[in-house]
Amino acid sequence: MRRDLAARGERAVDTVRLLARSALDTNPVPDWEHVTKVDPEGAKKLPLLYPLWLAETDAVSVGGSADVTPANTEAAFDLLAPLSTPVCHEPSGADHVTRRSQETADLLLVPEVLNGDTEALVGTLGVAIESVREELAPRLVSQKAPWLPDRIADWLASVATSLLLSEAAFEAYIVQNPDSAAAREAGVDESDVLDPTTAKRRAMAADRHLESEIVYLEYSGTFGGDEAIEILDRLDDSLVRSRLWYGGGLADGEDVRAVRDAGADTVVVGDAFHRVAEREADLLEQATADLGDDADPETIREWVAERVDAEGPGARFLATVPGVDDPVALAREYTGATVRAWLELRARRERARENADGVPVIDIQGTALRAALAPVVDDPDALAATIARAAFSGAGKGNGEAEGEQLSASLVDGGASH
Repeated sequence: MRRDLAARGERAVDTVRLLARSALDTNPVPDWEHVTKVDPEGAKKLPLLYPLWLAETDAVSVGGSADVTPANTEAAFDLLAPLSTPVCHEPSGADHVTRRSQETADLLLVPEVLNGDTEALVGTLGVAIESVREELAPRLVSQKAPWLPDRIADWLASVATSLLLSEAAFEAYIVQNPDSAAAREAGVDESDVLDPTTAKRRAMAADRHLESEIVYLEYSGTFGGDEAIEILDRLDDSLVRSRLWYGGGLADGEDVRAVRDAGADTVVVGDAFHRVAEREADLLEQATADLGDDADPETIREWVAERVDAEGPGARFLATVPGVDDPVALAREYTGATVRAWLELRARRERARENADGVPVIDIQGTALRAALAPVVDDPDALAATIARAAFSGAGKGNGEAEGEQLSASLVDGGASH
């Protein structure tokens, strides 16, 4: 009798929940328009004044498919944590979720691939849950309450595992570029690429059965074109609760408008952002050669205007952001601020004293770096100090596992980081 009543009560709760899901927007993932993907691997860099560029996006997602480690993931989060923009974590490996990343990330995004091998859908998720249950959760409980008896600590670790997963958002990927690193990780080959009808059916299963918060159409590095437009159109009419995300080859505003008009709720831009840092490294090298450390703002402005145009990476990235009206003007503004901050940091480094670890120490107050950050972050003093320290720390091993290896340029090992 009690079991029967409990079952009826559970069914009633499920019915209310389903009604709420249908009538209300209960998805915990905000309805973002634009997400910037930051890959922490050493080969992909952040612009020196990355907070300016990332202030334009709705959210940042940290993760990648190749050469990502727990250490370079933490290095990326150390730089991104002070931003006012929400920062999510999309780990490609269970060990990438550490205490620091878990405490810093505003949202954990758990990928599950709908058209990959079984391992990509179930096995990887199982490994992640096992890692949280057997490593991360017990470690968190031990750090918070080391005096607890083992039995109670184990029970709390189990509860913590369920809580962490309940707060995560699940991304149901449809990976459509078999030549990408994401496809290799998921076991997707040419035969696994989905036609629009099959993609629609799997997306509906993810939405209604798996209850995935996100359905993610991913072309990873290449634009999906007409095929992607047709799939997005089919998916847009079929999903009830899941957010529909698109990522892959978005190079400018025209691409973004096309996929959003087809039904994508959110566009994800990654390579276009990292190309800003690649170009910036060259520009800072040129600026060092062309301009003196005491160059006045007007001289810098004219110098930048000659080198930053609509076809450059900065303007093209900003053109992917729906709310940016004049991407060229904004790219020139941010690049000019970067050049000013760079030249000033170089000059101050020459006059700086070093601490016990041999790292230059400067007064960040009154610097162009701090002034540039003040409008976009809550604590410009702390973040300016973090960026300066990273720039002073050198290029390191190049694997992204130190803050300085995440930036486009270093003031120690010869300047630009390529």
